[in-house]
Amino acid sequence: MTKKDKYLVALDVGSAKTCALIGEMDETGVKFVSMGGAESKGLRKGLIANIGATATSVRRAIEEAEGVAGVPVERVLVGVAGGHVRGVNSRGGITLGHRPRDINREDVRHAVDAARNITLPEDRVVLHVLPQEFLLDSQDNIRDPLGMVGQRLEVNVHLVTSSASAMQNLVIAVNQAGVEVADTVLEPLASAEACLTQDERELGCCLLDIGGGTTELVVFGNGMLRHAAAIPVGGDHFTNDLAVGLRTPIPEAEKIKREYGCVCADMITEDKGIEIASVGDRPPRTVFTRMLNEIVEPRAHELLSMVRDELQRGGFSALIPAGLVLSGGGAHLKGLVEMAERMFNLPVRLAKPRGLEGMPQELSQPEYATVVGLLLYGARARRQAPQKPATFVAKIKSMFAGA
Repeated sequence: MTKKDKYLVALDVGSAKTCALIGEMDETGVKFVSMGGAESKGLRKGLIANIGATATSVRRAIEEAEGVAGVPVERVLVGVAGGHVRGVNSRGGITLGHRPRDINREDVRHAVDAARNITLPEDRVVLHVLPQEFLLDSQDNIRDPLGMVGQRLEVNVHLVTSSASAMQNLVIAVNQAGVEVADTVLEPLASAEACLTQDERELGCCLLDIGGGTTELVVFGNGMLRHAAAIPVGGDHFTNDLAVGLRTPIPEAEKIKREYGCVCADMITEDKGIEIASVGDRPPRTVFTRMLNEIVEPRAHELLSMVRDELQRGGFSALIPAGLVLSGGGAHLKGLVEMAERMFNLPVRLAKPRGLEGMPQELSQPEYATVVGLLLYGARARRQAPQKPATFVAKIKSMFAGA
């Protein structure tokens, strides 16, 4: 491995913050090198609304990480999220011949290609093709068919798709910041890499990545990703509710939410008075913590109800006995874990990223799950497939590399 190949750079372009993380690969894993961050500009509900402003945020985050590491950044692994992300299941297969024979890697690849060969709208591109299980003749629930013998090989896959234009705008913004997009990864899939245990993946669990503009969810079972979806509610909605309800500027509402917001009324032991700024030149006013709860609790209930409906639609409500894991900055909202436990009657915990050697304590927070997971995902992908063939998504990235 050359010195240049030793380094990996992850980039999380979120609605609230943009974070760049540099890691160094060795024989045993990935070691933390440096981190850079900047306030996100130019995004709305997870989508880029101003390419120039987003590029500036990306450039600042990368330059900070570069300055600490002393390593120039040329290529980055970028997380993708937003309401445009969709997941769909598909099945495809191939006939191996008139007589049973051994299955090789080419057979597996052809079966997966057959499963991904579905008609998509013109504005959709495939972000991930994730095999769930293989079927060989009359036998199902096969994880790895290599070396087995049969005549007909089929595979169930989960296709994660995204908006082509949203993907292109993200790639262009990163390119304008002076770096190339090496690959794109669904953000909750990356978060799962850093936060979920193997037991949770096997038994069945749901990871909620609560970002600023949207909440993405992924469901795991039998060690595989079973479902992916996006909910159009995120942490910014709580902030906006407080800003409108209390008639206070958005920065003040964000501060109040972080310090005093609580979505469970029975957790408020004291109805404390809080002085808040008013809009314009009006004098400050005093509000009470129970008033804040009356504003944020309905929004939290709406978010979790939408998650529950999504799980029920997909038939996954009874298939996540390991419960829910909450990641993203919105997971910090006080009382959200307790509310989710009551609504789902399942165990719920906050995500705690791990797996990065020498990682500072700051990164062990739910809001850094995506960027840590991106590094781990990239390292595993590089080890497993150093010469990855070009995909349709890769072609899009190269098409806009010079933009």
